[in-house]
Amino acid sequence: MKDIEESDLKFSVLMSVYKKEQPVYLKECLDSLVNQTIQPNELVLIEDGPLTNDLYTVLDEFENQHPGLLNRNPLEENVGLGKALAIGVEYCRYSLIARMDTDDIAVNTRFEKQLREFVKNPKLGIVGSDINEFETDISNIVAKRIVPHSYEDILKTAKRRNPFNHMTVLYRKEEVLRAGNYMVLNGFEDYYLWVRMLKNDTLAKNVPEVLVHARAGRDMFMRRGGYKYLKDSKLARKKIHEVGLNSYMDYFLSTAGQIIVSIMPNQLRAYIYTKLLRKESK
Repeated sequence: MKDIEESDLKFSVLMSVYKKEQPVYLKECLDSLVNQTIQPNELVLIEDGPLTNDLYTVLDEFENQHPGLLNRNPLEENVGLGKALAIGVEYCRYSLIARMDTDDIAVNTRFEKQLREFVKNPKLGIVGSDINEFETDISNIVAKRIVPHSYEDILKTAKRRNPFNHMTVLYRKEEVLRAGNYMVLNGFEDYYLWVRMLKNDTLAKNVPEVLVHARAGRDMFMRRGGYKYLKDSKLARKKIHEVGLNSYMDYFLSTAGQIIVSIMPNQLRAYIYTKLLRKESK
């Protein structure tokens, strides 16, 4: 840790919360962020529209326990994840920003290990990691999403699939803004940002280990099916292709695969994601 402390790498954590999220999950997430071997300098939270009283209670209690750490930014109405995060990036005070979803749990060495990568290579613009996907609690791991680790493999994968686990990334604010920040693209806001950053020659890597436990379950698979998701995914694939990172064949094959997965029954889709597109937990 000594080399990281001497480098004085201050960073923000960026999150967005809305009224349908569970208070107990939010508390577990916030607790995991302060129980780190290297503490964040601020937690930037976008309150995406009015929240429930229980969610406000969790936030108020956390503020009392950790004064000055939580930077809350309430929005008058729900604007969706892409727009909320774009606003949040602008609010972040530090040049390094770590993303986190408010229902996931960070491993306590997450920030230390990611910051170490920026110390070793100051030219890096994005550092992510693998994730464990769990149901109910982190002891019930159902799958593991392993992403490409090297820059070359990230570039190759990005032509057809999302090469990062969004809730794990730590990136440079200037690189995000240079690529145009988050843009509204339902369900694909992060992937769309990555391809624009990679097209700008932003250097990237993924730490080859699990640094975040991500909450999964039936609802996650249901959201990735149906006509609306199919319509959104087709539009997203088109927009991603227009960036110019992938070929027409990459675009065609990734779109075809997305269509097939979107129209299949939810139980089969869950099997595809957990058994074929993920590594099954042992």
